[in-house]
Amino acid sequence: MSYCLKCGSVANRQIPEGDNRERLICPSCGYIHYENPNNIVGALVTNDRGEILMCKRAIEPRYGLWTLPAGFMENGETLEQGAARETREEACAEIEVGHMLCAVSIPFIAQVYVIFLATLPDGQHAPGPESLETAWVKPADIPWDELAFPVITQALQYWIDGGQPGATWSIDFKSKGKNPPWPPRKQD
Repeated sequence: MSYCLKCGSVANRQIPEGDNRERLICPSCGYIHYENPNNIVGALVTNDRGEILMCKRAIEPRYGLWTLPAGFMENGETLEQGAARETREEACAEIEVGHMLCAVSIPFIAQVYVIFLATLPDGQHAPGPESLETAWVKPADIPWDELAFPVITQALQYWIDGGQPGATWSIDFKSKGKNPPWPPRKQD
């Protein structure tokens, strides 16, 4: 059972007049709840040696696996501000955000990833509360079998292959109701 976010009454799923998708509608106050994708923002941070700043996750999902600094965008910030904030939170690093590397739609989980190219002028980084460790990693040394998310794997490979900034693509798992297509996390 679902409840109205505005008045707390029991709400129902139906297609509002003039719309073409089911929404949660409150019969008491008429409020229509629109569920939209979550935006995830992050940064592919490089140094002058061509290394990439990576973070080992200290939280679920995918605890103990490697990723780029990224996370959910907050209200009131731009995409670039979100990428900088996430890098600060996960890697204690103050980056300079550059061009957008890619925007990746993942309809199956209602997410859109936006990854920016960035630099770290002072080179300083350390694990934040959401990271077990941070490290500069050479492209040849990326732990491909230990990456947390397929979108991060794809973004890294796109960059390594010389992909131009501003790319867009989609990941469609075509497995609604099933587990995502990445392997389960290894148990210690």
